[in-house]
Amino acid sequence: MRAYRTGRSQDAEVESGGRVSLPTRTPPPPFRQVSRRLLLALGVLVATTLIVWLDRAGYHDNADDSLDLLDSAYYATVTLSTTGYGDITPVSDSARLTNIFVITPLRVLFLIILVGTTLEVLTERTRLQWRIGRWRSTVRDHTVVVGYGTKGRSAVAALLGQGIRRTSIVVVDPQRKAIDQATMDGLAGVVGDATRTETLMRAELPRAARIVVAPERDDTAVLVTLTARQLNRGATVVAAVREDENAPLLRQSGADVVVTSSSSAGRLLGMSILSPHAGAVMEDLLTHGTGLDVAERPVTTEEAGRSPRECADLVVAVVRGRRLLDYAAPEAAVLKPSDRVIVIRDAHSHA
Repeated sequence: MRAYRTGRSQDAEVESGGRVSLPTRTPPPPFRQVSRRLLLALGVLVATTLIVWLDRAGYHDNADDSLDLLDSAYYATVTLSTTGYGDITPVSDSARLTNIFVITPLRVLFLIILVGTTLEVLTERTRLQWRIGRWRSTVRDHTVVVGYGTKGRSAVAALLGQGIRRTSIVVVDPQRKAIDQATMDGLAGVVGDATRTETLMRAELPRAARIVVAPERDDTAVLVTLTARQLNRGATVVAAVREDENAPLLRQSGADVVVTSSSSAGRLLGMSILSPHAGAVMEDLLTHGTGLDVAERPVTTEEAGRSPRECADLVVAVVRGRRLLDYAAPEAAVLKPSDRVIVIRDAHSHA
């Protein structure tokens, strides 16, 4: 490992303290938004013109005493724009009541449409702040995924395949475009340096149940694991590293499981070159939702007191307390009600 400090200059897009991004719908193109506002404004203008023209006998024009459709459109335009030259005025009671109760609200609506962009920005900011506040108050026992590269996205796909809800996954990444992709995928995201405590606090990591550490660099993985373990002593931390020599550092930093990507890929390559079918089976086991799946589940009432070989699924290991027992170990000969089993089962029958 070359260094422990990644530095703030690692990425210009890193925001101090991070920023929370929640899933949102893709906004329509700007041209469509402008066109829609123009059509709404034109609709209000046409409606006002018709209202004035239908009650044209109640208006007085200083140029001539009659009011035609063009005069009505002119009056509607100067009235809605609050210009009001005074050359055309309502004189009858009905015209004045119409101006009070109909044209004045239309004028307000017309101005709202014109300044709608500013109002929409303010409304969206308020709504986003409310959503983030609500999200902070409700999120707990969630999964924090640090890094949304190939490893992070694959981890998220596996979690979703095993029934974890999108709303209970939070992605942390220093790249703005990675968080944008995460929110498009329906996940909450935090832009920032995950080695900084304030960034992980924004992801509500102290209340998380699971933490996946999958950055691009091994030294970053060590720092993230150290920081995450200081903030949350009880969560399950799984970290990925490229090199075998860095795996002990991750374990010392507090990772429960360390996956070495380069050596794991090398072992799969070696197995596949000698036995392509064995390699295909391993690849199938690693791909959730297709063919066979590896899963952990509790022992059922019917299975308690029996041998692992009598289970409906193929049992490959038994989890007893904090110990992992091989299915052939003498201690695992009889299953206990509190045990959990690692099984290989058909993916489609448990979808």
